[in-house]
Amino acid sequence: MIKKKAPRNKTIDLTLKEETALARRAIRFAPQRRLPNLENRIVWQDTFYALRYIPDNFADLMIVDPPYNLTKSFGKNVFRQTDLQTYKKWLDKWLSKVARILKPDASIYICSDWQSSLVIPEVASKYFILRNRISWEREKGRAAGNNWKNCLEDIWYLTKSDKFTFNLDAVKMQRKVLAPYRDKSGKPKDWHDNDGQKIRYTAPSNIWTDITVPFWSMPENTDHPTQKPEKLIAKLILASSNCGDMVFDPFVGSGTTAVVAKKLGRRFLGIERERKYVALTVKRLDMAEKDATIQGYENGVFKNRNAEN
Repeated sequence: MIKKKAPRNKTIDLTLKEETALARRAIRFAPQRRLPNLENRIVWQDTFYALRYIPDNFADLMIVDPPYNLTKSFGKNVFRQTDLQTYKKWLDKWLSKVARILKPDASIYICSDWQSSLVIPEVASKYFILRNRISWEREKGRAAGNNWKNCLEDIWYLTKSDKFTFNLDAVKMQRKVLAPYRDKSGKPKDWHDNDGQKIRYTAPSNIWTDITVPFWSMPENTDHPTQKPEKLIAKLILASSNCGDMVFDPFVGSGTTAVVAKKLGRRFLGIERERKYVALTVKRLDMAEKDATIQGYENGVFKNRNAEN
């Protein structure tokens, strides 16, 4: 039974019947079973088991939001905080297995909090070339009584080689012009008029302050404890892949990477071991068939947080 929601609450939920039916649409690997079609699929299995069945040179882009080194419940499973050396070994255990799955010109994005950021670049650099660190403001969160409020997360950007995709024009930011200079002929200098608004398209930096974390009145919201915003993932996919490319997420969670890949015309494969989140992912993929909008991204432009235009 689903609890009745407030009128503006758009959180995606599931009945037990829905969960059972939707999860059955995921695929599962087995030693004696023929390898299924992996295009635009969700695998309902433990990542460490499923990785052995995915072919070499399979994915153009990997976006991964692994469990941070924090004690947190993911459905029926709990990831428990440990010391950094043990967490490094856990990271290495799966990163060493995904390297062969990625094409030679693939890009990789690994999400982290400030604590796991201490070790992720060290481990990932064993297999990939470190390019940058993106830091984004996570505006939700509770204040700490004896510490600074934690509202920053990182995304480590790596590539498999020196040949890779980066579509700068696809991720330029739209900003209002405070000083609209003109050249001698009176034409706008490095800006243009957009329905009365003076705007400029600028290259994005590695500090992002325009991201809204999903909450109850947003149609992408679920009850997953670490759900990433569609807008955040859209930037990564647009920058580092092309239409038709394969996007891979070995810890797909509530499905944001797969859903955004579908909305942006990419192929996808995601792995998730928790039945509830597999079902949520499949439901969100069905919803994307009818509505391919991404909040904060309109007409090929990323808008400022809470911007009206």
